[in-house]
Amino acid sequence: MFKGLRPIVYGGREVWPLIEGGKGVSATNHASSGAWAAAGGIGTVSAVNADSYDPDGKIIPQIYNALTRRERHEELIAYAIDGAVEQVKRAFEIAGGKGAININVLWEMGGAQRILHGVLERTRGMVAGVTCGAGMPYKLSEIAASYGVNYLPIVSSGRAFSALWKRAYSKAAEWLAGVVYEDPWLAGGHNGLSNAEDPKAPQDPYPRVKALRETMRSGGISDDVPIIMAGGVWYLRDWNDWIDNPELGQIAFQFGTRPLLTQESPIPQGWKDHLTKLEPGDVLLHRFSPTGFYSSAVRNPFLRNLEARSERQIAFSGEAAGDHQYQLDVGVKGKSFWVTLGDLHRAREWYGQGFTNALKTPDNTLVFVTTDEMKIIRKDQADCMGCLSQCGFSSWADTEGNSTGRLADPRSFCIQKTLQDIAHGGPIDENLMFAGHAAYKFKQDPFYSNGFVPTVKQLVDRILTGD
Repeated sequence: MFKGLRPIVYGGREVWPLIEGGKGVSATNHASSGAWAAAGGIGTVSAVNADSYDPDGKIIPQIYNALTRRERHEELIAYAIDGAVEQVKRAFEIAGGKGAININVLWEMGGAQRILHGVLERTRGMVAGVTCGAGMPYKLSEIAASYGVNYLPIVSSGRAFSALWKRAYSKAAEWLAGVVYEDPWLAGGHNGLSNAEDPKAPQDPYPRVKALRETMRSGGISDDVPIIMAGGVWYLRDWNDWIDNPELGQIAFQFGTRPLLTQESPIPQGWKDHLTKLEPGDVLLHRFSPTGFYSSAVRNPFLRNLEARSERQIAFSGEAAGDHQYQLDVGVKGKSFWVTLGDLHRAREWYGQGFTNALKTPDNTLVFVTTDEMKIIRKDQADCMGCLSQCGFSSWADTEGNSTGRLADPRSFCIQKTLQDIAHGGPIDENLMFAGHAAYKFKQDPFYSNGFVPTVKQLVDRILTGD
């Protein structure tokens, strides 16, 4: 047992202060979260487009048959509720009364509030708490409290928590079971990096977590309510100074990346194999997500293609003005695009390389893509089912008019399609592959030598030693 690490009381029982990160769209499911709870920790079922099963136990593909986005959005919500309920029930059974089961939702997912109500209504007595980030989930406390369930907001600064506390959470303080501090430079998936922070200048988490604790104390929150450190957590021995530290109060730890490589992890074998080959720097903090948030994923050919697409980009004017004195004569029909001489030459060069279609972005720029790429972009935009509350890629918005009012952005991608595909065995080079920035440690950590893949129980036992 690692020095100073003690169980905490959560959900009415003693559990290890070790939380499985809830990775959306089937990267965490009942098998991994149930096993994590059975090992004495807090398992997390992802309630983001979770899988349902047919009577033979096969995964039901999420196929959308409705003709309009609004109707497809209703199909999405039904899939989401049914899937998450099924996953919670199975995880609860596997846990066998040990540990605890949380669910994780993205506040910015389409229909988030309806899905949360639908899942909690049908899983009473099984879900100990709800973790929630990606946005400012003001209604989280009210919804969780109405079902007698704990809530654990995911924030990246004391300032964000302060806004949530003052506006909403102070009214349901007794159900606040922890605050997840997610390091915006190190965590996998979507990150809460603010516009005031430099994505290329990571900050030490200690002063930020200390400031978060001070914010919590100023709101009258007990030091026994843990701050859960998430992002970059691998060995507990690296966090020795955090445990039993009076400046920080009770600390727990969330593991998102390490549980990907376990026997119970539902991700496909190709994804697992690739994790063991990563080097430092192979995970990229980028801003291609249609959510508008920064996010971290493996820099595979899919991500490199998005980087290259954005580099094939020029600004234009609707009339000759300033430096924009040259009519664009490639990639566009008509004569309404005026560009600089340098950009005209670049556009002709891209055209000659096969990037023959110029697509408008919401920022008065054009990106150059191949005809095949253009067809995929247009089809994916047309197939939108409203998986986000606001989507930059398709211009869907979860509002009355179902539109952001902005032009759909061809520099982004359909996140629902790619995450569903990679989670269910699609090519790892052609899809978004989320991972935390410490994923390179799979290759370095002797625990995984000779291709060893632990069970969740073996992983939790290993973590508890400090390694």
